[in-house]
Amino acid sequence: MGLGDLVLAQILCVVGSGWVGVAAKLGRAHAVFWLIAISLFYLPLAAVVICLSRKIPLEGGLYRWAQHGFGDFLGFMTAWNLLVYAIIDVPSILYVLPTDLSYLIGPSASWLPESRAATGSIIFATAIFISLVAMRGLGAAKWLHNAGSVLICLAYALLLSLPFLVFFAGKPRPYTPFPIGRPEMSWLNLAIFGQITVGGLSGFEYVAIMAGECRSASRTVARSVWISAPIIALMFILGTSSVLAFVDGAPINLIGPIPQTFSLAFGGSGWGAGLARFGIFLLLVRAVASASLIFTGLTRLPMTAGWDHLLPEWFTQLHPNWKTPVNSILFMTIILAFLLLLSMLGVRAQETMQLLLNATNVHYGLTYVALFALPLFGAAGFRSGIPPWLRVVSVAGLISSAVAVLIAIYPIIGVSSRLSYASKIAGTVIVSNLLGVAVYRGRKKGTAVPIEIRHRHS
Repeated sequence: MGLGDLVLAQILCVVGSGWVGVAAKLGRAHAVFWLIAISLFYLPLAAVVICLSRKIPLEGGLYRWAQHGFGDFLGFMTAWNLLVYAIIDVPSILYVLPTDLSYLIGPSASWLPESRAATGSIIFATAIFISLVAMRGLGAAKWLHNAGSVLICLAYALLLSLPFLVFFAGKPRPYTPFPIGRPEMSWLNLAIFGQITVGGLSGFEYVAIMAGECRSASRTVARSVWISAPIIALMFILGTSSVLAFVDGAPINLIGPIPQTFSLAFGGSGWGAGLARFGIFLLLVRAVASASLIFTGLTRLPMTAGWDHLLPEWFTQLHPNWKTPVNSILFMTIILAFLLLLSMLGVRAQETMQLLLNATNVHYGLTYVALFALPLFGAAGFRSGIPPWLRVVSVAGLISSAVAVLIAIYPIIGVSSRLSYASKIAGTVIVSNLLGVAVYRGRKKGTAVPIEIRHRHS
């Protein structure tokens, strides 16, 4: 992958369609919260990723960085949480498909998101498709990823232009691109802040997992961050303002806020309805492409850990023709199918979506705690050459990540039971990390390999 591929991958990986709906729950204070999140998390993340991708441009990305800075155990646990994040994140991305399809088809399909049979069929079929794409390799997958990135940019361009389109159509709506409302400090707003921080503004480091498949990784990963960062920030802030202009106090559909906005702006008939359906179609393709990108990176982590003998060497087996980690892909496909099945048992669609999002936020937040801790507490040899200013911004990122992790158990929607909701998230994180510790200890017994030898494998 070259610089252009990486820029598009950054946009695809970071910019989701749901975060503007989550942020819209903050009302006119959303821009302030976005700017705080950008200052305390987004920019520190960009700075740390640029520094570490230049320092250690190896396949595995954050796993390799944490391994160099903290040693094998914490490196493995960082990778484990990143792995679990990606496993849960793919279903959360795919879960928007039935909702987007219902908006695409129209009112007659409003039942679709709440039908387990229909939802399961759509999501499972898409999961099989992205598994086949991952098997084929990045040579083919990058075309899907690039297309998805271009289409999400087009969808956001349409979203950002909505206030102007309806103005010229003679139906103006109150619209402020950068509203500066006074932020109110509450548990709900803090929970939303945690979601848009680690959820909405994360992902820059993810493409570094595939550094071994990038041209001049030490240079191109860093440059892709600088190019994509301001584009992504504007997409989120202006996109949230557009959602607010049309939702106007109505309940926000947190699974499909952009399709909801398109439908409210254009109605159900005429040329506007056709334009709305086109925008929703763009989001559908983007969701599939984003899930494919996350899944592709996900399958590289077991392979890299297998090189280090921290997972069975079975995970390192490559396809004879496409040179992709075929066993890792098959294993992750089975895990993905199992999680998709579990996610649809016993809860409503929006509650399921929030459970998935918050579970991913906690696991991802833990990896960011490790990422920002590296310039501060990593081994002395690892910290050599890291400028003092980077350590200062790392403190801001570390605090933001920790807050997002701790507040993730607080629901931002009405749920059947707050205690049950919090228990499901906390239990998932505790059990998954205990399992990670057990896997590490089991593999380390009698399989220790000097670190300098392991790196030759990569």
